[in-house]
Amino acid sequence: MKIGFVSDSLGSFSLEAVLDQAVALGVSGVEVNTGGWSHAPHLDLAQLRQSPAARREFTQAFERRGLEIIALNVNGNPLHPVDHRQSHDLHETIRLAGDLGITKICTMSGLPEGREGDLLPNWVVSSWPPEGQVAKEWQFRERLVPYWEKICAMAPDHGVTQFALELHGGQWAYNVPNFLRLREALGSIIGANLDPSHMFWMGADPLAAIDALGNAICHVHAKDAGFNEAKRSVTSNLENGPLGLPSNRAWSYLTLGYGHDPLWWRQFCYRLRMVGYDGWLSIEHEDPLLDPVEGLSKSVALLREIAPVAIGGFTQQEI
Repeated sequence: MKIGFVSDSLGSFSLEAVLDQAVALGVSGVEVNTGGWSHAPHLDLAQLRQSPAARREFTQAFERRGLEIIALNVNGNPLHPVDHRQSHDLHETIRLAGDLGITKICTMSGLPEGREGDLLPNWVVSSWPPEGQVAKEWQFRERLVPYWEKICAMAPDHGVTQFALELHGGQWAYNVPNFLRLREALGSIIGANLDPSHMFWMGADPLAAIDALGNAICHVHAKDAGFNEAKRSVTSNLENGPLGLPSNRAWSYLTLGYGHDPLWWRQFCYRLRMVGYDGWLSIEHEDPLLDPVEGLSKSVALLREIAPVAIGGFTQQEI
């Protein structure tokens, strides 16, 4: 496994400063945000699409430092019923991936409206009342599958072989069963980006999710989460207040090791190896209390200590 981080973790830094920090931290690569919910401070999507010279300058900045571009990340809601910019960013990111020779894109499944004519996405998280199930099936049949069939059809023309969909709250494929249903409909070009922090706050077990997803896992975001029990006891995990300080919330994203101890993260990495995953551990720092450089440094140190590096193991001698 190789260690890197998501560029938005250092959103106030210039690209050159982000890459210099990656070298200082001793990681192997950086995952670059291109749009969607991100302002993409390290990449001008339109400029790179238009200018071969700008693309050369961009890739050479990585090459000079011996760093890899892990993937392009366009996390957003490409199925938003009225904000079509997010879908546009996904299409342009696919085209840019072809320009840069990058084969993997991290994104979301998207969440459409609940019926024709609605203006807002509709996240169905309850089995009752029954109209929620009607909306969920309509979303899958009328929006998810038709949209992603077109995306998957255009991807090979640009050399994209993998979409790493993050199982994230507020998306149609937010949990393992919904993701696997979508993958079954579209094929193995649809893979899972497993971020355990989202599993934690939604009440799932990331280790069980690894077993259930198996070889569908094609990317990992390394991010922790922790709970404020005094708040959670009255709001539940389904808190929908604004993100902010952990003292004001039921749950928060935390630096690795601050929500779950190193033993848990050892088990996480080992379980990934058990299902055959030997890819990137891409740290996504969103801790509201720790300085980003400090948070990344602590996260890198933890992963460097526990993450498997070489493939292979003990072989029993024949007697």
